[in-house]
Amino acid sequence: MKRKLAVGAALSASALLAGAIQVGAGMAQAAPAPAAAQQRAALVAQADAEAPATARELGLAAQEKLVVKDVVTDADGSRHVRFERTFGGLPVLGGDLIVHHDARGAVTSVDRAVPGSIAPASLAPKLSADQAAAKATGVVQATVGSTADADQAALTSVGKAGAAKLVVWAASGTPRLAYQTVVEGVRADGTPSRQLLVTDAASGEVLSTHEQIQTSNATGSGKGVFVGSVTLTTNYTGSTYQLKDNTRGGQYTVDKNGTLYTDADNVWGNGLASNPQSAAVDAQYGAAATWDFYKNTFGRLGIRNDGVGAYSKVHYGSNYVNAFWDDGCFCMTYGDGSGNTHPLTAIDVAGHEMTHGVTSATAGLNYSGESGGLNEATSDIFGTMVEFYANLPVDTPDYLIGERLNLNGNGTPLRYMDKPSKDGASADYWSSTVGNKDVHYSSGVANHFFYLLSEGSGAKVINGVSYNSPTYTGAAVAGIGRTKAAAIWYRALTTYMTSTTNYKGARTATLSAASSLYGSGSAEYNAVAAAWKAVNVN
Repeated sequence: MKRKLAVGAALSASALLAGAIQVGAGMAQAAPAPAAAQQRAALVAQADAEAPATARELGLAAQEKLVVKDVVTDADGSRHVRFERTFGGLPVLGGDLIVHHDARGAVTSVDRAVPGSIAPASLAPKLSADQAAAKATGVVQATVGSTADADQAALTSVGKAGAAKLVVWAASGTPRLAYQTVVEGVRADGTPSRQLLVTDAASGEVLSTHEQIQTSNATGSGKGVFVGSVTLTTNYTGSTYQLKDNTRGGQYTVDKNGTLYTDADNVWGNGLASNPQSAAVDAQYGAAATWDFYKNTFGRLGIRNDGVGAYSKVHYGSNYVNAFWDDGCFCMTYGDGSGNTHPLTAIDVAGHEMTHGVTSATAGLNYSGESGGLNEATSDIFGTMVEFYANLPVDTPDYLIGERLNLNGNGTPLRYMDKPSKDGASADYWSSTVGNKDVHYSSGVANHFFYLLSEGSGAKVINGVSYNSPTYTGAAVAGIGRTKAAAIWYRALTTYMTSTTNYKGARTATLSAASSLYGSGSAEYNAVAAAWKAVNVN
């Protein structure tokens, strides 16, 4: 199943600079795959070979097969193998699970997206694939001119649906045979639309639908963020320089037509939005900073942890005030903002949007309900961490999202991690209705948790920014620092969360992560429990 999880909150805006740019020796040739990526491939191959035995050990039915998605290993030799599942040869949506092994290879526990049987009553569809595709297209066509998603402009056109594919739907309700169909279109603001629909193979009932390219509710224009002089690693062909970085998986930047940026003197842009290279420098630098953050912080080699770099596309559309990540092209796309003069290519855009790709490659959090809020929060969390990691002199790191854009027109950020409700829509605390909010607003609960876990409650000033974070009970909580908080969230995302994880599941996952990193009953473990209680997740 292809998954394109795109923009969360439409983050930053702006143009970038001319900077000192270095080219490594021998950069004209692609670098070999990193040893760590080769080791990961070997672990995946090993888990794949063991999958039939694992399925038997778990007591899965003969028609159920396990397909390895990822493997995480610990220093003590423990392994955590993430599987997708098939039934009768069909992908099972909601069938993902994580099998935890000790150093000797014995299974110690299993985390499942859904408990119980995934077997549908029948594997014989009553509708044909063409009928299913037509029904799915009709559902999307009915939304032309309107939208139920406050973060999406209305659809203006709908293309032909892709081929409907049989799947087993087990993510909610009774497992049943279904069709999965992708219907593409275009929205009024120029954003591409790619809606993924799951429909009952017998009745055509819509079981699930969501926009795979998610955009922000932000509208307006930014002033432009100048990140200062930066160093870029480029590729020299012998006659020209390319905006391509072979030291980071070959990641590169192209223009709206897909043409790779080249330059004669290896001095790129001039810091003005009117220079097409300036936005390209922003994008390339943002991709490099995101790569370096994940690699140097968690040992992760690229978005899929396979040593392959993504690419970036700048100057998308016309007056397009947004940016998005798309798993389909494995790329970041940036618009030029209002008047085509404010490209949305700042550092927090890269960190936020590319983290959607990391989430897709790991937990695969469904982009709706509480799991959708966790998906968005994960991008806010690690987008913020990339900003702290880059520590640009003219963009002081903070816990504010989109603070340099002024897209609200009054100088306020898009979101606040210390008190999410300050944006007028986000949730500070969990409630039984939080999953009904748009995912950019239900994310507030996890954003608030992360801030409290990092910095603690109450009034304080960090890097010149004033915060005052409340708690649900009014009791004060102490932070453990953002480095440990991020390590716990990343461990939970990659090792314990599944596609259907909700807030209570996230509490369990982060406690498991804290236990494995710092010990059960440790100060860090207790801080995680206290921070969740502070946002009313118990």
